[in-house]
Amino acid sequence: MASEAQRVLFVHVQKTGGQSIEHLLRRHVPDVRKVTGLPGAKHATYADALRAHPELTDHWSFGFVRNPWARLWSWYQMIERRKAAADRGNTWVATRIERNDFWAGVLEHCPDFESFVMDGTERFDRLRRPQLDYLRDGERRVDFIGRTETLSDDIARVGERLGFEPELDQRNAGGGGDFRAHFTPAMRQRVADLFETDLRAFGYAFD
Repeated sequence: MASEAQRVLFVHVQKTGGQSIEHLLRRHVPDVRKVTGLPGAKHATYADALRAHPELTDHWSFGFVRNPWARLWSWYQMIERRKAAADRGNTWVATRIERNDFWAGVLEHCPDFESFVMDGTERFDRLRRPQLDYLRDGERRVDFIGRTETLSDDIARVGERLGFEPELDQRNAGGGGDFRAHFTPAMRQRVADLFETDLRAFGYAFD
């Protein structure tokens, strides 16, 4: 999402609180809009945005990241919630699943969280793509990278930059308690291997 008046660009990495941030921007930044013509739709990368819209190069840019183990657990829970809603007869959600190749594919091929981590990350590119890839263009990174773990404080820094006091309502959140309880040693290592770039860049750890 981008605003010409504020000269700001938000890069939305999946499962990092981006829905909440999008709603916040819509409330406080009147001309904010979705950046069109990008691969990956609302989850396009910073590099793709700059390549398609060079005029965004001088915009202040930001995005958020999340502990990779917690992020995968949240992602799996979100898809399971969609399935549960469809099973209860929610036809709107059922139609969304049918039209979403990723959700439908996960439900077809990943019957549990272990298969989601061990097999799903092989089958679906987006599940193994480092978060940092979304937030850089070559050696250049977005100007500010916040963290889901400190979402309220970090979004307050965004609000200070853009001239508003945010009232954050977290949407699309994944609960389920401590994510660590859901990982076997092999699953834990799989995530560490896949997201080594993020672990180095942002200092995340399992413990």
